Amino acid sequence: MDNLDDIDDIFNLDLDSIFEEGPDQLNLTSSPGGYDSLSTSFAPELTGGVGDYGDTATFSSSSLLSAPPRPSSASNGPQLVSKSNCSNCTTIYRSHDTGIKVIDQNPSTSSNVQQSMQKLLHEETVSKLLLSQCNNHRQVIEVSSFNDSPALYFKWENGITCEEWLDKVQQIHPQGVEFNVRLRAAMAISKTLSQFHQCSVAYNSLSPKNIVLTPFEGDYVAKFIDLSDAVICNDEQTFKEMTAKDLTSLGSIFDQLFQTDGGGGSTNEGDGGGLGEFTSLRRVSVNSDMSDNNRNVRKRGKQRTPGEGLPLYLGAMITTLLMSGDVDYDASQLRYESANDVYEDLKALVTQNIGHRRSSSLKGAELDHEVIIHNRLKLPKDLFYGRQVQMSMILHLLQSSTNLGNQPLMALIAGYPGTGKSTLVNQIKKPLADKNGCFIEGKFDKSARPDKVLASALDSFFAGINASNAGENAYMSMRWRINDAIGSGVSCLFDVIPSLRKFMDDGTEVDRTEGRKIGGNVMGQRLKYMFCKLISAISCRSQPLVLVLDDLQWADEMTLGVIRMLMTDPDIHYFLFLGCYRENEVNESHMLSANLNDIREQGVNFMTIKVGAIEKESVNALISDVMCLPPSLCRPLSNVVHQKTGGIIMFILRLLTSLNDEGLVWYSMSSHRWMFDLQKIELKEMSEDVVKHMTEHMSRLPRKMQMGLKLCACLGPNFDAAIIEKSRKDFNVGDDFLESSVDNGFLQTKGDSGYYTWAHDQVQQAAYELIPLQKREKFHLLIGSKLLLSTSSSELEKFLFYVVDNMNRGLNLVDNYHQKYELAELNLKAGEKVLERHSFHSSVKYLMTGIALLENDSWEKKYSLTIRLYDAASEALCATGDFPKLTALTEKPLIFARCFEDKLNIYNNLVRALSSSGENEECIATCVNVLSQLGEFLPMNITPEIYREEVVKVKQALIGQSRQGLLSLPVMTDLNKLTAMRFLNHMLIVTYTSNLSLNPIVVFRMVRMTVDFGVCNISAIAFACYGAWLASSLNDDYEGAFTMGRVASDLMKKLGSAEILPRIYLVIYGMINIYKEPWQASLCKHSEAFDAGLISGDTEYAVSNITFYYILALVNCGCNIKETSQSLHKFIKRALQYQQDVSARTLAMLEQMAFDLMGLNKNAYEAHFGGLDEEALKNLYVRNNLTNLTRSLYQKIRYVKYMCGDMDEAAKHYDLHQELTASCAVQATTASKCIAAFFSSNRSVFGPHYITNSGRTSLFFVSTFIDGLIALYFARKHRKDEAKWTDVAEKSMELMKKWAKSSSWNFSNKLYLLQAEYFFLKDDERAYACYKTSIKKAREHKFNHEEGLAHEKLATYLLHNNHHDEALQYFQNAKKCYAIWGASVLVQRVEKAITVLSPLCSGGI
Repeated sequence: MDNLDDIDDIFNLDLDSIFEEGPDQLNLTSSPGGYDSLSTSFAPELTGGVGDYGDTATFSSSSLLSAPPRPSSASNGPQLVSKSNCSNCTTIYRSHDTGIKVIDQNPSTSSNVQQSMQKLLHEETVSKLLLSQCNNHRQVIEVSSFNDSPALYFKWENGITCEEWLDKVQQIHPQGVEFNVRLRAAMAISKTLSQFHQCSVAYNSLSPKNIVLTPFEGDYVAKFIDLSDAVICNDEQTFKEMTAKDLTSLGSIFDQLFQTDGGGGSTNEGDGGGLGEFTSLRRVSVNSDMSDNNRNVRKRGKQRTPGEGLPLYLGAMITTLLMSGDVDYDASQLRYESANDVYEDLKALVTQNIGHRRSSSLKGAELDHEVIIHNRLKLPKDLFYGRQVQMSMILHLLQSSTNLGNQPLMALIAGYPGTGKSTLVNQIKKPLADKNGCFIEGKFDKSARPDKVLASALDSFFAGINASNAGENAYMSMRWRINDAIGSGVSCLFDVIPSLRKFMDDGTEVDRTEGRKIGGNVMGQRLKYMFCKLISAISCRSQPLVLVLDDLQWADEMTLGVIRMLMTDPDIHYFLFLGCYRENEVNESHMLSANLNDIREQGVNFMTIKVGAIEKESVNALISDVMCLPPSLCRPLSNVVHQKTGGIIMFILRLLTSLNDEGLVWYSMSSHRWMFDLQKIELKEMSEDVVKHMTEHMSRLPRKMQMGLKLCACLGPNFDAAIIEKSRKDFNVGDDFLESSVDNGFLQTKGDSGYYTWAHDQVQQAAYELIPLQKREKFHLLIGSKLLLSTSSSELEKFLFYVVDNMNRGLNLVDNYHQKYELAELNLKAGEKVLERHSFHSSVKYLMTGIALLENDSWEKKYSLTIRLYDAASEALCATGDFPKLTALTEKPLIFARCFEDKLNIYNNLVRALSSSGENEECIATCVNVLSQLGEFLPMNITPEIYREEVVKVKQALIGQSRQGLLSLPVMTDLNKLTAMRFLNHMLIVTYTSNLSLNPIVVFRMVRMTVDFGVCNISAIAFACYGAWLASSLNDDYEGAFTMGRVASDLMKKLGSAEILPRIYLVIYGMINIYKEPWQASLCKHSEAFDAGLISGDTEYAVSNITFYYILALVNCGCNIKETSQSLHKFIKRALQYQQDVSARTLAMLEQMAFDLMGLNKNAYEAHFGGLDEEALKNLYVRNNLTNLTRSLYQKIRYVKYMCGDMDEAAKHYDLHQELTASCAVQATTASKCIAAFFSSNRSVFGPHYITNSGRTSLFFVSTFIDGLIALYFARKHRKDEAKWTDVAEKSMELMKKWAKSSSWNFSNKLYLLQAEYFFLKDDERAYACYKTSIKKAREHKFNHEEGLAHEKLATYLLHNNHHDEALQYFQNAKKCYAIWGASVLVQRVEKAITVLSPLCSGGI
């Protein structure tokens, strides 16, 4: 703190209280010579330097007498202040603000008079010299005569001497004066002395009685009086000697100033206002054998050593100052060279004390008796130095995230190991706590399971809340937010976050088979989503959240995926993510770099904060605080330390520890300060690598200590103290090992949990390096084996991973047949345990290790162990998405498994892998093979005859089955049939993309099996898909389809199969109910399905539902375009976030439609798809034969162009669409042509890519409507091709009639408008009535956009028939409807028509 002007405000001190009697009432007669000289306040910065002056001038009496005389005394003239004595031939007078020092002319003391005259003249010379360099010093007014005697006139200064001040302190404040009051007095004295020295003047006889202290603006001004003994130093040697003498005197003054006995004050640290308040530098009183008895003073009958009983910082300063003039004192590294260094050190002490008052973390080291007695440096945790710039950047981010909170913020802290990245991040805790924020932190480790880090961090967070007993009140709102965000789905997190169950006060039992129900890879998606929802629920305006993950270079793909989702989630607010990583271990090909690039590509900007070595001054501040030494005294040491460590903070701390252990840094009982042997430290050879240095240091520790460190290094980044207790005898670890390791800074405790963590992963690495490379495997194996032998079966659950991890590290040394199988069994237990907790990658590691341990005869001699390992491994590999490895893994169990039932789960996971890998033909063949062994035979070559036969069979099975009857079917219990339904379900999706003719056969078989053998959750999917088939163009059985949809929905609810809700709702509300119920009713269902899909992990169908939602909202229902597009934008990000590219492109297409209709010149594709515009994307789709995307884009363009009146472009894209449809028909195989109509209209039933084809989705209906309108326009405008366009229009009307019979709400207004346009074409007067009816129906059914279109078309019809006034009215109505819809382009187009038409009207509107 460079500016100390605010000290009085900070400490609220009343400095004037010491002077409360007033300067005029003070007894000044004891002040010989007056208060007449140079002074300063310590607030301004030091100015001036050492001048180059010649020899001291000599003055004769004649020159003094020649000066003009001053007036003599009068009745109101100068008053006598002090009278001379034999040793002092001067008398002091005071006249108002002027002091007069008069030489006594008594002949008997002529020699003394002459000597005094010389001092008087010398004093004037010194004063003038000082004035030339120091503007804030007062000068001697003049040398003249007083009553015919030589006299020196000087400016009188009010105040009291330091000697009097000390006496007065005791009288006024018997309980002691605040430490900082004394400190400021010392600063003023040292600054004045520093200014003397800068002018090459040594005071030479400094003592408390020659220093005048005056309060000034909350500070002290120190003024040195009687300059007669001052020395003007003309050479360096003299200056050095005289400076040392002044510094010694300064030390003596400080020793008196800061003592709290005799001179005033209390020695009790607990007394208010005493030195005890300064707790960051505790006082230490010890018996001293210091030999210099001349410096001892009496203290309660005992000899007191200077500096004793003071804060160590001050004690070191005072003892160093006192020894400044000691010729024999060999402590060059602890010597003050100037008074300015003393002043700066005192200023640093004030700054430190201010920091102590303002912050809960102390910059100074807290030294206690125990530390000093054992001569051990105590290194505080989280030492923070030299990071002000980086800290300000993080605090700025925190401020933005907590105050604005409109989007999640992110910063990465990059640096080399040991540079203090974690410490930097930890500084955010206090300002975050001040904002009532939440702090969650986790740390990856290269030797630990990365997929548990985020869960462990969240578990620790909730455990802390539970332990604080604040859950019922302070965190009640958080519990509500979690319930709102996740609902019952939170129970799936209870296994991975145990503390969350207690926090939520939820006793729900966790279904650990749920992963198999949902599907392993889907479970991984679900877990990521649930983490995101949980984190988003924790953060809010009143409780902002900071998530910190350290050592991201070792993070796993799942955690990085969660980070990516968090940062791109538009629903997360008041959230800041801070990630630390080692930049020397992350290159462009690193997984972290790839994920960061993905985040950038999704429009997220984040800051990278570089953390490097700290500067020399920061190193000096650190050492000063650790050793409680003034900065000037430890600068020689800090320079050497910085040179040897390169400024790496962890290296600095470890070096200081090793220097202390080696006796090169020690606490001196005689000097009451830390000392160091600088010469030996400079000569000390040491490794440039911190790990090697720490290893060398550890190698000099006692043998038992080393053994304990080796053991702990093999246990991982954190471990249970019970492990050490269990292993103490086997490994000869000392009883006090853990305590000593904490004291040495190797380990840290985790509260009262009984767990220990390494202070830093590099400390762990250094301990691990104690184990010779060639012996490490053996040592690991020994640890694991010893733990296994000493652990009971009931304890094995707790210590399982310590045992398995260590034995696996010594795997190559296990050659015994029985030991291999025993270790394989342990790996199976570990793998299954972490699989239950969804740590899929860790599970793969254990299970594959177990498989590697199996011998060739394991299928015969250890069959149960072998099949369980393969079965669990296939499950874990499926969850991680490592499909090539999974496919290879399944070969052996499918050959050697003893029965078909043992192969089923292997087959199940294999089919998932083949499907996800795009190996559709092999997937279908595998499913057909499994089904045949289950008694379900499916034909592979589907002919028209086979197809018709299967249709007959399924309809016969349903004869007489009512809706209630289907719901009353018994639950399917036959395991073979349940398994068959599962494999048919796999085929349902795969056949959509690779075998269309087989797809409906699969649906029919699932329905028949349900009727014959009972219902299961997959039965609901079968009924929904069958309902969609009934609604297809092959059947047009909308009532039957609606019934099947209700059966599917009710059955899903009855069975509690929430995991299939997204898929069921997609089919029912996207493919069936659109024929029957109002479209508006489906909106909330698709939104519900989106949330349910994310909770269950079915992100594919979740995003598909939200895409259906926006098609309905924007195109079918005519919701406000602006509001819809604003919410739509975030779901494009969501779709990309969940890697649903086709849906993301469709949503972007809808957003572009909104922009076009609102008249905004914006490109919705640019931010998400490489900066391409719509035309470029269309060409890309056509060029790459992306039929479904091309078809959707053609539909969108036709719609927008027609609505905006660009009829030529609308017709062009109608023709392009027809060409695309014809091309697809040509590509259809002969076998599938018999059911081509079914698949061309209903492919979306069997997969989520519904929107990218011509299926009967809601967009298909609107396209049919618009195509009819385009056709009627051109039939009316272009008579030569009227027949072509009329045919198109008639087909559109035919379809619309059929649909309107099923749902008048959705289709009647469209049918009437098509009929009106058709009658317009035929000059039929019925057109007017149809237009009016279309308007009425659209208004009643809340289709504002289509009401506006009907108004506009009627206006055009009336205008054609010269009914201008009525036409104007309907144009006005169209404008209102379009404005409600938010289609600004259409509003502008209609306004132009109104402008043209208005002059032609008779009365206007």
